[in-house]
Amino acid sequence: MPRYDFRCRSCGATFELRRPMAQANDPAVCPQGHQDTVKLLSTVAVTGGAAAAPQAPAGGGGGCCGGGCCG
Repeated sequence: MPRYDFRCRSCGATFELRRPMAQANDPAVCPQGHQDTVKLLSTVAVTGGAAAAPQAPAGGGGGCCGGGCCG
């Protein structure tokens, strides 16, 4: 289940809630009971798992304009 970060405008507390995506924009109450909260923009860091895509060798190769045959 996704995690959403919120900040309370009344007391300044930040907190997170786990809820279904269908409820992502539903109002949230802070742990102190305040109703005036705002959902924060979260950034996701993805690390590991997939290897980097292979890159073309330096100096060109393949394709007309990549291989220097134009001109």
